[in-house]
Amino acid sequence: MSAVPRQTDRAGIAARIPHAGTMCLLDRLIGWDEAHIVCEADSHRALDHPLRSASGLLVGAAIEYAAQAMALHGALLGESMAQTASGSDLEPPKPGFLASARGVDFGRWRLDDLEGPLRIEAVRQAGDAQQILYQFSVRCGELMLACGRAAVVLNTPIAPAAST
Repeated sequence: MSAVPRQTDRAGIAARIPHAGTMCLLDRLIGWDEAHIVCEADSHRALDHPLRSASGLLVGAAIEYAAQAMALHGALLGESMAQTASGSDLEPPKPGFLASARGVDFGRWRLDDLEGPLRIEAVRQAGDAQQILYQFSVRCGELMLACGRAAVVLNTPIAPAAST
């Protein structure tokens, strides 16, 4: 089994998160550890960006960039756990979904008019087998674009709607 990468490109990211094609927004994994991940993206300038509106790529899309970094972090942790726990009863984390974003501050209206790459960071604040709380930030150079907290719910099947 190959080692879990500390850095990778878009193809390595796309192989680990459930986002395909242009919806995979991250271009580079810069580094990560048990509590922290740093990624970069250039996709915010793409004219065919899947989240782009007639007004451009609005800053709210920064939350999706952060969510994808969190998903990548979970996948890398899962790979790492699987390697170190081979033969044990430990199970790697299952996919989850973004349940909430709180205390989000935005630094501007749009992302598509920025020249440099986006730098996406997420820090795991707390968590267990059912949920994880991350603090995140999205920057372009020294410019803070978005920061806040996000809760990710794991291993939770979504029940069908009750019939009335």
